[in-house]
Amino acid sequence: MTVKIYRGLHGTKHDLGNAHPESPDRLFAIDDQLLASGLDMVCEHADAKPIAEAHLQLAHDPNYIKSVFERAAQANFGDKAQTLYAGEKQNIAWLDEDTGLMRHSLTAALESAGAGCEAVDWVMSGEDRQAFCATRPPGHHATYDSAMGFCFFNNIVIAARYALQHYELKRVAIVDFDVHHGNGTESIVAGDQRIMLLSSFQHPFYPHTGSPVLASNILSVPLEAGTTGDVFRNKVQHWFDAIRNFKPELILVSAGFDAHAEDPMAHLRLVEDDYFWISQHLRAIADECCSGRIVSMLEGGYDLSALGRSVVAHIKGMSQHHSE
Repeated sequence: MTVKIYRGLHGTKHDLGNAHPESPDRLFAIDDQLLASGLDMVCEHADAKPIAEAHLQLAHDPNYIKSVFERAAQANFGDKAQTLYAGEKQNIAWLDEDTGLMRHSLTAALESAGAGCEAVDWVMSGEDRQAFCATRPPGHHATYDSAMGFCFFNNIVIAARYALQHYELKRVAIVDFDVHHGNGTESIVAGDQRIMLLSSFQHPFYPHTGSPVLASNILSVPLEAGTTGDVFRNKVQHWFDAIRNFKPELILVSAGFDAHAEDPMAHLRLVEDDYFWISQHLRAIADECCSGRIVSMLEGGYDLSALGRSVVAHIKGMSQHHSE
């Protein structure tokens, strides 16, 4: 087992109220299932450090980054404000209707982005290495100059561009199977031919983007509400040859598990075995193309039991050598 799990110390402290779906309980649920499955004992573990502020510019407008830091200071010291979701008295600076900063949020977001870069460092420093970043907040809705959909910084794009810059890679593949289209990721990497983005999502659905695609380096699979695992597998099957032909030197995964049949936020019908299936295929391609190197980062997933079970299936899938 070569999977390393990165956690952020502030990931469970970023808390926008009991009724907010992107809650600290998500990480507790993942940890519970990792323990119950025995995976926690066989994986390596690391605490993510906050990313260097300069690295945020790999994906974001410097003025936007500055504004997030300024709004975070307001959350620390500003007037009391009602949270949008629970009516609790907290200092929260809302960047959009569901993306807010309380006093631990900025550090959590910096750790979440930092985890991706640290995971890249780890997988690039050896062969046959995979990493899973069990961090929050997520990132794939964050655009070049705005927060959106629970996301402050685009963790997966930062990790991709960090790998390209620091390891002089020429090709990185990003696979995003979250139920919501990663509009931020697509908008930032569109036209960057060093990055191939392969994305599946419920459509039409929030954030109402993704079809048609923005550029030739993007492969998009819109899925109708009610889509089952069998249909999903059939529709993304062509990804695998596309990735092989691209010959990535690193595979990154925006791992959202809200397409699960039990998830309350959407209407797809995937189950754990579907996540195992796609993760195992990605591992096989990584073995062929890039010495097994995969970095996966948590995005969505809001039914706590389904989320924990799906993460276990995902880690098992990407940790199994394809000859096993």
